[in-house]
Amino acid sequence: MVVTIKSLPKLERPYEKLETYGVTTLSDEELLAILLRTGYQNISSKELATQLLSEVSSLAEFSEIRYEKLVKKKGIGRSKAATILASLELAKRVERARAEIKGTNLGSCQKVFEYYRLKIGQEKQEHFYVVYLDNAKKMIADRLLFIGTINYSIVHPREVFKEAYLLSASAIICVHNHPSGNILPSKEDLDLTHQLENAGILLGIKVLDHLIIGKDKYYSFLENGDMERS
Repeated sequence: MVVTIKSLPKLERPYEKLETYGVTTLSDEELLAILLRTGYQNISSKELATQLLSEVSSLAEFSEIRYEKLVKKKGIGRSKAATILASLELAKRVERARAEIKGTNLGSCQKVFEYYRLKIGQEKQEHFYVVYLDNAKKMIADRLLFIGTINYSIVHPREVFKEAYLLSASAIICVHNHPSGNILPSKEDLDLTHQLENAGILLGIKVLDHLIIGKDKYYSFLENGDMERS
């Protein structure tokens, strides 16, 4: 019996799984199947994706695959080969852009937004990041500390500032997303920010800002006058 994408349970199909659970839940084969769109004869796009990935030892090797090799594979024509290579190149450019932000002065809210919009702007759950900065407000590192509904009982200052000490950071910026697209802070967001500010005062690590990221816009606590210690 030939297993096609349409014969799979709805939430096991790559497109439906992405729409329901988010792109990060997809396997490598499912991501590639979406790029391929179709298979050939009795082979589904997911099976074709599995075949392609089985021919390399790692994703790193697959990221360097050449056009000539792709078009020789049955079921892969010029269009699919071009789609795969364009996607791989775009991913490399995004990673280069992310690497370049390390050591960059993050005094601008717009810079922070542009970077984290790529990371969490499309996520279906809230992701809470803390950006750790040196005395010149240059990024040392960031840490994804929590996933889920953000509130003070979950985001504890101990976890936030423990990393700051380990990284010898002088200041932090908090960043999280609102999957709904509504970027206005909730009471919990405000309470959490003020708790972190107060803890930062005691510990000598300044909380510079807290950004809420939407799909194409952001809310800055600093810009909107919501920081008690600014």
